[in-house]
Amino acid sequence: MSLFAPDLYRNFALGFAVGAVIVGAATIGQWSDQISPPARAAVSLDAPQPSDDFWSISE
Repeated sequence: MSLFAPDLYRNFALGFAVGAVIVGAATIGQWSDQISPPARAAVSLDAPQPSDDFWSISE
C-alpha cells in the first residue's frame, strides 16, 4: 500500500465535505442578517426652497 493511494484523497474530500456541512449547520442561525439585511426606507430630503424675494423682479 502506497502512502498517496486514491483512498487517501477520497477520505480527505469526504472529511472536508462533512466538516463543511457541520460548520454550516452550527452557524446557520447567524446567516440571516448577513444574507438578507433588513430593509430600510430612505429618508426623504426636504431641500431648502428659495424665498419669495428670490422670485420677485425688482423694477
